[in-house]
Amino acid sequence: MGGILADVPIPSLRSYSIREPEMSTRPITPAFFDFLRELKSNNEKAWFKANRQRYEAEVRDPILDLIGAFAGPLAEISPHFQADPRPNGGSLFRIHRDTRFSKDKTPYKTNVGAHFRHMAAKDAHAPGFYLHLEPGRCFAACGIWRPGGEALAGIRNAIAVRSEEWRGITTAPDFLEVFHLRGESLKRPPLGFDPGHPMIGDLKRKDFMAAANFPDSDACKPDFLGDLAATMRKAGRFVGFLSSAVGVPF
Repeated sequence: MGGILADVPIPSLRSYSIREPEMSTRPITPAFFDFLRELKSNNEKAWFKANRQRYEAEVRDPILDLIGAFAGPLAEISPHFQADPRPNGGSLFRIHRDTRFSKDKTPYKTNVGAHFRHMAAKDAHAPGFYLHLEPGRCFAACGIWRPGGEALAGIRNAIAVRSEEWRGITTAPDFLEVFHLRGESLKRPPLGFDPGHPMIGDLKRKDFMAAANFPDSDACKPDFLGDLAATMRKAGRFVGFLSSAVGVPF
């Protein structure tokens, strides 16, 4: 889901909490971010091998516990998204970078990402929820990044036809209090759409993403799970609109 909007203010997720599920997991602590900072300065296989136990204890295991604990709150938002706490093949992105086509050959990511995918995501473009933890660059996000083909056409057609609904969702005070739409846009209107359409700005979007930035310290709070769940709930109508637009259930 890409990077972060540097010019967006970083509020505290705490102010958005609706209810706070009890978190009986290994918490994320400042050691989580300390490890990632050290990894950035020592991004090589020998260092990681020597510090692998630290990675598992301070980074991997706490985030896997968070993913598992998030399954309940996520199901309350929609039963069609998955919080899979498996260390491999689940919601957690691999720490290893794919360097095959990159000039940057450093072997490890210096951030931790968790993608809560739609159950239909293997067979179709579908929106999702995402959590990104990185020193100085933490955010929660939702939506679809760079859809193509039928999915892109479906989203643009839905925005064009259901303009009032889309506007109501993306300009709602409780949504704007937390989220900012982000991503790239076309320089010109897409083919087949009226340049004078009142929603032409959104119709030109290549990405249909919303992000909520927050400080590292929020992730280390005992009630982070509750704050994260409350934040993601505020994106429910946004993700529901996109799900309908691409033809998957919400």
